Amino acid sequence: MERKHFLKNSFAALGLVAVAPLMNACKKTDTTTDTSGSGGSGGGSTNCSVAPSETAGPFPTITPSSLVKSDIRLDRTGVAFTINIIIKNTNNSCAALAGAIVDIWHCDKDGNYSEYGGTSMQTTNYTAVHFLRGRQTTDSSGQVSFTSIFPGWYSGRATHIHVHVYNASGTSLLITQIAFPEGSSSAVATVNGSGGTTYGYTKGMSGYTYNAADNVFSDDTAGVQIAAVTGSLTAGYVLTQTINVAA
Repeated sequence: MERKHFLKNSFAALGLVAVAPLMNACKKTDTTTDTSGSGGSGGGSTNCSVAPSETAGPFPTITPSSLVKSDIRLDRTGVAFTINIIIKNTNNSCAALAGAIVDIWHCDKDGNYSEYGGTSMQTTNYTAVHFLRGRQTTDSSGQVSFTSIFPGWYSGRATHIHVHVYNASGTSLLITQIAFPEGSSSAVATVNGSGGTTYGYTKGMSGYTYNAADNVFSDDTAGVQIAAVTGSLTAGYVLTQTINVAA
């Protein structure tokens, strides 16, 4: 059965706080959005508005402070992928926020997460490993960069990356998610197309949930959460996203 049908049970089994089923839990917890859409050299807000707040579940990093690293691949293989995230502070006219702590996590090419598994929600057991999770601190330009592989997808969700931003003292500022551009020539379509099979992406696009139908991204009509993604299968892809927080 699909993951969304087991969210309540899986969180209870993990001893986490009870949440609604995935179809509801993945909806926004903060509807503050920017109506200007994507712009500039990267995706994200072009106005000085806080990025949408999203659920961290159902596979949040269990001990993020232990995963301070920029190369988060470990043993995962796939299309080369660089993730650049710029954090800006809405309380300072959206100036770059240096010293912010940024955690990210995403699934592998097969749609599986590390630190979880062995259940009906994710049958493959990856509870003892920590791939595709990492923490970095923003530089003077408000940026962090991670070396990863292009994420796969799983039933009920569009391709996405989870992000948790803290201030320098470790106080949580925002939990959000990053969406990917779509369309026949997009990286999502290319990686999951025939060319991507060479790199192990075998699911194709049959049964894929697009952003417009995704429970997290469906109300992002301005495209605030959609990143800029450039590159190719052979050269690898680069994602750039600006996320505004109130620090």
